[in-house]
Amino acid sequence: MTSKEIISNLNVLVANFNKEEFIYDLLLAYGSSKTSVLRLKKGDFNMSDTEGETLYKNKLFYAHAATDLHLRVDAFAKEERILKQKPRFIIVTDHQLIVAKDLKTNVNIDIPLLELPSYYDFFLPLSGAEVYRSKNDNKADREASYQLARLYDILVQDNPDYAKESHLLNLFLSRLLFCFFAEDTDIFDKVGIFTDTLAQHTQANGADVHEFLNELFTKLDTENGDFPKHLQNFPYVNGGLFRDSIKAPIFTTKSRRILLECGNLDWSEINPDIFGSMIQAVADPEERSDLGMHYTSVPNIKKLIEPLFLNALNKEFEKQHNSISGLNKLIARLGSIKFFDPACGSGNFLIITYKEIRLLEIEVIKRIAELSIQQGLTLPMQFTSIQLSQFYGIEIKDFAHEMAILSLWLAEHQMNKVFDDRLEGLGQSKPILPLKQAGNIACGNATRMSWEKVCPRGANDEIYILGNPPYLGSRNQDSNQKDDMQLVFGRDFKSLDYVTAWFYKGAKYIEGYDAQLAFVATNSICQGLAVALTWPRILNKNIEISFAHQSFKWTNNARGNAGVTVINVGLRNKSNQPKYLFTNITKEVKNINGYLLDAADSYIDELPLPLSKFRPMMKGNAAIDDGNFLFSTEEQAKAFKIKYPEQAYLVREFIGSQELINSYKRYCLWLKDAKPTDILNNPEIQLRVENVKRFRNRSPKTQTRKYADKPLLFMEDRQPDSDYLMIPVVSSENREYIPIGFLTKDVIANYSSFILPNATALEFGIIHSKMHMVWVSAVGGKLKTDYRYSAKLCYNTFPFPETTAKQKTLINEYVYDIMDERAKFPEKTMAWLYNPDTMPSGLRQAHKALDLAIEQIYRLAPFENDAERLAYLFKLYEEMTKKDTLFAKVKKTRGKKV
Repeated sequence: MTSKEIISNLNVLVANFNKEEFIYDLLLAYGSSKTSVLRLKKGDFNMSDTEGETLYKNKLFYAHAATDLHLRVDAFAKEERILKQKPRFIIVTDHQLIVAKDLKTNVNIDIPLLELPSYYDFFLPLSGAEVYRSKNDNKADREASYQLARLYDILVQDNPDYAKESHLLNLFLSRLLFCFFAEDTDIFDKVGIFTDTLAQHTQANGADVHEFLNELFTKLDTENGDFPKHLQNFPYVNGGLFRDSIKAPIFTTKSRRILLECGNLDWSEINPDIFGSMIQAVADPEERSDLGMHYTSVPNIKKLIEPLFLNALNKEFEKQHNSISGLNKLIARLGSIKFFDPACGSGNFLIITYKEIRLLEIEVIKRIAELSIQQGLTLPMQFTSIQLSQFYGIEIKDFAHEMAILSLWLAEHQMNKVFDDRLEGLGQSKPILPLKQAGNIACGNATRMSWEKVCPRGANDEIYILGNPPYLGSRNQDSNQKDDMQLVFGRDFKSLDYVTAWFYKGAKYIEGYDAQLAFVATNSICQGLAVALTWPRILNKNIEISFAHQSFKWTNNARGNAGVTVINVGLRNKSNQPKYLFTNITKEVKNINGYLLDAADSYIDELPLPLSKFRPMMKGNAAIDDGNFLFSTEEQAKAFKIKYPEQAYLVREFIGSQELINSYKRYCLWLKDAKPTDILNNPEIQLRVENVKRFRNRSPKTQTRKYADKPLLFMEDRQPDSDYLMIPVVSSENREYIPIGFLTKDVIANYSSFILPNATALEFGIIHSKMHMVWVSAVGGKLKTDYRYSAKLCYNTFPFPETTAKQKTLINEYVYDIMDERAKFPEKTMAWLYNPDTMPSGLRQAHKALDLAIEQIYRLAPFENDAERLAYLFKLYEEMTKKDTLFAKVKKTRGKKV
């Protein structure tokens, strides 16, 4: 059955609830056959002899209870007679609430019966299906976060005064998480000691749970002391986690039960790299919308740390593969490198880095052992040289700061176990308890703090800065963030993305030192106008881009996957070492510029007029009318013309990007040439005009209010008196060419497009060429990864050589070929014609012929690839702007305004 069918069935069930039939209706809702359910009702399949109970082998156990639903579920889940039949679910209800336990996943629900359709996926196994769990999930991942979220919410509800102190509640939650992890991973001597002791020494109503936890936390922070016998087996932890005296919140029966359920999960395989951010979401209402989205993508983190330092360290390992002294030097190096994340969040990047460095150290030690055996040498017991004190971070949120420290502790313990297991007697890790310093993680605002104080840099220090700083466009920055930007940049910062503060401070930090950095960032800082605004501030005579990943989706396997489009950019002091550009392939390049291209360090700025003496291009018309000039549907436009035939001439086709690409029909009222009598004699037009006037008068913008006195007109009227060429503002990245088309002057151009009046076949051919597309892709802005066309930035800056009459004639012929090929498919949309999977072969060939003709205007030798095309275009752009003093001056003036 589909999920929609199940939800529909459950809606019917709760709407027509029947106490006697409930459990049978539930089975039917999930697709059990009517025959099987009928036999169950008769008793054939019911394995329970107790009246009022239903025990369906391999399916469920069901009972009605008036009180103590949670206690009854727990009791039934332990009864041998029930477990013998291997039911998947234990279900108890009082016909108002449903309390159930999934015996396979050990997960409980407690919901009002009326909300059953919203929780349909819990009982999904009754239909024969399982809820999808991604490969990155482990035994204490998403379900743990949901359980903890439930616990957090109940504690906040039951402890309103305590909830006001968010730091205390966050710290309390951190301590619980440590105890869950410690009892499942041998940090505590006995498996399950925390949960078992809690269950045995607290009341079922939860009244004394806070007293138990207060005393336990004191014990964990006390090296010697007099404590009750049931707490004496708990060790001294230290490390600061239990140092501060806090009072545990008050618990109830329900919150105690959830606490025990959390403890019954298996935390032994938890990944600290997802742990911090996942739990941070529990305590942060702004991030609660989907707890699953906070799973770290380890492959994406490795995309950044591998070219930054890991590849070089592995290469050094290979180089010293047969040298014991060289390998020992590598181990010493691993134990001295500093890793610094100035926006560390809950520590994901630092944790992955720590684990990878520890794994490399293990391989180095194993190789030393092999060489020692070959040479008859005695290898002493090995200990790790890598310490958490090598890891530095800054985080502004105090709970994330606490989680980073805790997660590093957990990562150290996990890697100690890996160290002992893989070295098989050659190495031995030191006991984790009492806890030592867990990294140098500072709590504060990285834009305002001194990075040198957080992570001191010495002349001989090897330092790598890494992470995923916050990125916010200038319009999305609040007043505090704008103050941050002003503090970092002084003046001229208003159009910069927030993430540029980290690149700028990072570049200043590494300059002149044995240090490098790499950050994840929004791809917008390497596109369009942002390039000229951002990178001249960062790249200078000493700093260069060492590697870059061009735009890719930062995705993971979790539910609610954000799929943000990002880039990776690495910076270093200028060096003769190779530079690498990563796309679908890895390529060694000579230079990486601010567009993340293998090209010269040019910065393309807007130009008011075309550099190549093309005809001027402009935006389409903007009504600014609150929709009053528009018809919602084609039928509405037809109805108007039928009702008012004398004013039918005022209804005009209204075309923009989406209409051109997808052949949508859209219409508007164009009153610019309307006769006064046609306005006066048409009540619908009068009403629309009055609404436009009222809308503009209420606008907070002065310019809009001025146009309230011209309510018949589009506020931005650029409609040409001639036929024109239309270019969409936004177009899919999947297309090799942006779809463009000629339109007649009677068709009103929407603001979502650019228009070129009196355009010729030559301009059509240039704009529709591969060379222009390469330029647009490189220097234009992007909407995620889609093309975003700009007249001033893409069209006006495009460098194009002078053409001869013969070349123009040839281009015209190829353009006509393209139009002829399009005309063969009159029923098809532009979207279909230019979809790579459906593009007709004839149209594709016509475009290839045009591309070759355009490229031969630049040079006779064919270009090998897009990188070569771009390099040529950047070089020509530099020559043309230097040659033409007008544009050179314009560019310089723009630079001063920024």
